[in-house]
Amino acid sequence: MNNRTRKATIWIASLIAVAGVAAWLILAISITPERKLEAASGEFSGKPVIVLLVDSLMSKPLQQAMKEGKAPALAFLAKKGEFHPEVVSAYPTMSVSIDSTILTGSYADQHHVPGLIWFSEKEQQMISYGSGPHEILVNGVKNVLQHSIIHLNQQHLSRNVQTIYEKLAQQQIPSASINGLVYRGNTPHQLHIPRLLAHVDLLPAEVTTAGPELLSLGVMSQYSKQNDQYNYPWDRLGFSNQFTVNELASIIKQNKLPAFTFAYLPDADAQLHKHGPDDLQAIEHADQSLQQLLDLYGSWEAAADAAIWIVLGDSGQSLVDSNKQQALIKMNELLGKYSLWSPKKQDAQLALALNERMSYIHILDNSISYSELVDTLKQDKRIRFIAWHEHGKNIVEGADFAGQLSFAPQGGYRDQYNQQWDIEGELPILDLTIDDKQQVSYGQYPDALARLHGALHAQSGSIVIIDVKPSYELHERHSYNHVGGGSHGSLHQADSLVPLIAVGASKPLEDKRLVALQSWLMTLILDQSS
Repeated sequence: MNNRTRKATIWIASLIAVAGVAAWLILAISITPERKLEAASGEFSGKPVIVLLVDSLMSKPLQQAMKEGKAPALAFLAKKGEFHPEVVSAYPTMSVSIDSTILTGSYADQHHVPGLIWFSEKEQQMISYGSGPHEILVNGVKNVLQHSIIHLNQQHLSRNVQTIYEKLAQQQIPSASINGLVYRGNTPHQLHIPRLLAHVDLLPAEVTTAGPELLSLGVMSQYSKQNDQYNYPWDRLGFSNQFTVNELASIIKQNKLPAFTFAYLPDADAQLHKHGPDDLQAIEHADQSLQQLLDLYGSWEAAADAAIWIVLGDSGQSLVDSNKQQALIKMNELLGKYSLWSPKKQDAQLALALNERMSYIHILDNSISYSELVDTLKQDKRIRFIAWHEHGKNIVEGADFAGQLSFAPQGGYRDQYNQQWDIEGELPILDLTIDDKQQVSYGQYPDALARLHGALHAQSGSIVIIDVKPSYELHERHSYNHVGGGSHGSLHQADSLVPLIAVGASKPLEDKRLVALQSWLMTLILDQSS
């Protein structure tokens, strides 16, 4: 064997070895046993309620897609039922916090999940449920996985609120969660942890949790054999539209739909972050997922008659300026005179928890006053408002305004949601108006007072919230940016208004806020069981 042949042989052998190791790693991560669909323990003879949450579904592009014939299934449901183009999301407009609001019927001051990223002063730890790859590495892959899979439902989500799954279980009414990260219920479940993740100590080998009767959670809990080909690492371990569709289809085919099912379709978010909020392809893909489900019934009319269908978005997205220097508010530079918390620097003055277009700033150094920090932040005119609370009042300032706005619950002013407020100062900061009947109206910041109050009181500590104008995004050296694409997180209507389609509902949606959905959904279910 000559030298060239020997080298070729070694190269081929090495390639085979690498391929073998890669195949083993993939199998070690992805092989999961299928769970059996047991008969539901509760009694329910009415129409099942199916909620499909399409990540970042927005009204304007949805209506455009329907008009152009690119979303026939969504158009069918919108025509068949009721279409609400402007339902108010939670705040911050980030997925996990929004899901907590939908499923508990409360804002962050009650459910205590402040955002996708938040800082725990008690644990001196940045809590992240998964964001940009660099942020995940900085916060620790193990920490992110354990917070998302274990701690979110078992520890972070307040026990003082009940999820819809818990409320239904008290009524002996069965329910299901498919790919929702927030799923707390009363039924114990053993998650299947991929061997490799357990072997490298990213997750415990055994994880017991509590959820609804049917709990599907990517590769860790699946019912459909078909999903063996959709739970690989490149499929985000099953957190994809197709995995969700296959799980729900398996349940429908076996006639095991419970009274309530919450199914999450995540794919659009990444597409819109990359291509911007006007991208219609993301809606086309979501519509194709819906078509697969409606087709299971033989006809779409039969599908509409067989269940109560609700399709909605969780947040909007704002277009970020394509000029990187203009688009990104670099927090490391703006707060350059302060030391910033990191896992390697825990004796810092401030801790930043960036949620794209809003951020929590924790004051860890008692010598720093609110006024000092606020004056520093107001130097950047791209920040719309800065908020904090002290002496029983929520205080809001803005670089474009000379004075302050202060507000607190329970006062002489009433808004359209029948919430009462004490309000003083500069109303334009949050685009508020008050008429001669002391009625509060909201402009470009819908349900601003309740949502901002919720975020300000979601956790203890000396905390400042900043929220940026459209076209801009907050950035620090470890965060991912969406320059030229879509971003969300803010209180602004571009991030905060989402569409909702409902078919077969016995009661119309009157309070058009995601915080009111739990009560409405419970009514749709209980009206049928009474």
